[in-house]
Amino acid sequence: MAVEKVLLVIDMLNDFLHPRGALYCGDRARDKILKPSMELIAWFRKKGYPIIYAQDAHDETDKEFDIFPRHAIKNTWGGDFIDEVKPQPGDIIVPKTRFSAFFRTNLEEILANYNPKEVWVIGVCTSICVMDTVVDLRYRDYPVVIPVSCVADFHQTMHDCAMERMDRIYKAKLVWELPR
Repeated sequence: MAVEKVLLVIDMLNDFLHPRGALYCGDRARDKILKPSMELIAWFRKKGYPIIYAQDAHDETDKEFDIFPRHAIKNTWGGDFIDEVKPQPGDIIVPKTRFSAFFRTNLEEILANYNPKEVWVIGVCTSICVMDTVVDLRYRDYPVVIPVSCVADFHQTMHDCAMERMDRIYKAKLVWELPR
């Protein structure tokens, strides 16, 4: 089946977007992306386009904790999606343990089944999981669209650098207005 668009929601979890989260991106990031992300998710639902949620889902002893504080442990509050953007029946959840949503997951097969003309990407963190997933999307020749108001990072400088890299190097299409 070929679909026009697929939405990939990356790591919109309590540990990243709730003030009590282990790796909270900060009020600025949360305030920036929450409302437009909710609007975009609602628009995708209304249109009947597939929504895929990539979810950091670490074991207690994950090697990633050698470089980052413990976060997004499987089956914990921190590893769950923030209330405002929780998956709904029919959405697909792809648990992941590394930055890219493709690493040791079934995302490649899921996307191959949809054969989308565009993959829209939103979430956190722009310079880590978002960009690494966008790179892997482009390696697989998917056209990528990034709504600028729906991605955020811990650090504005890293966010800006990642956005420029995704634009210039990976030719992701950056959009400033959400579809209506």
